[in-house]
Amino acid sequence: MSVSEKKIAVVLAGCGVFDGSEIHEATCTLLNIAAQGASYQCFAPNIRQPMVVNHYTKAAEPDESRNVLTEAARIARGNIKSLAEFNPDQFDAVIFPGGQGAAKNLCDFAVKGAACDVNPDVEQALVIAYEKQMPIGAICIAPALVARVLGRHGITVTIGNDPKTAAEIEKTGARHQNCEVENVCVDHAHKIVTTPAYMLAHSIAEVNEGIRKLVAEVLKLS
Repeated sequence: MSVSEKKIAVVLAGCGVFDGSEIHEATCTLLNIAAQGASYQCFAPNIRQPMVVNHYTKAAEPDESRNVLTEAARIARGNIKSLAEFNPDQFDAVIFPGGQGAAKNLCDFAVKGAACDVNPDVEQALVIAYEKQMPIGAICIAPALVARVLGRHGITVTIGNDPKTAAEIEKTGARHQNCEVENVCVDHAHKIVTTPAYMLAHSIAEVNEGIRKLVAEVLKLS
C-alpha cells in the first residue's frame, strides 16, 4: 500500500493545553500526516468535560461547561466524528496528541495515576487497534493513557524523563524509556510509537520535530 492510500485516525480530547488537546501538538500531527502524503480523520468522545480552564488566567472556571467533541471540532475545523463512530477497518493507524485533556477527559490519569479510569470509547478504540495490529502513536502525556489500557502486554512508551510520571506508567505493566524531546520511542513488537513533545519541549519547533518522526514511524509500521 502506498502512503497516499493510508488513513490515520487522530483522537482529540477537547481544545487547549490545560483542559483539552494541546493545539500545537494536534496541529503538528495533522500537518505531518498531510505533509508525508497520508490522510486523516479526527475523532473525539462526545462527553462533557469534567472541568474547564480559562487559558488566559490559567484558573478553573467551575461555572463553565464544555463538550469534548464540540471543543475538539475547533481544531478539526468542523471535520470530526464522535469516537463512538470509529471503525478500525477504515484506518491504518491511530494517533493520540497530548494536552491535559488526554489525562483529564480521555481518562483521569491526572487525578488517579496508574489506577485511572478510561473513557469506554477510548478504551475500545485502543484495544481494537492493538488487536488488529494497527500502529498506535501517542504524544506528550497520552502515552500514559495507552499504558493504562495496554500496559499488561508489556509495551514500551516514553513521556520524556519525568520520574514521577514514568513510575506511574510502570505500575500499569508498561515499560518507560527515557527519550529526548526531538526523538521517538518505537516499540516495534507492539507497533507503538511515542514522543515527549511538551512534556519536555521549549518550542513548537522541538514539538514538530518529534511529531514529524512519530508520524514517519507510524506510517512505516502501517
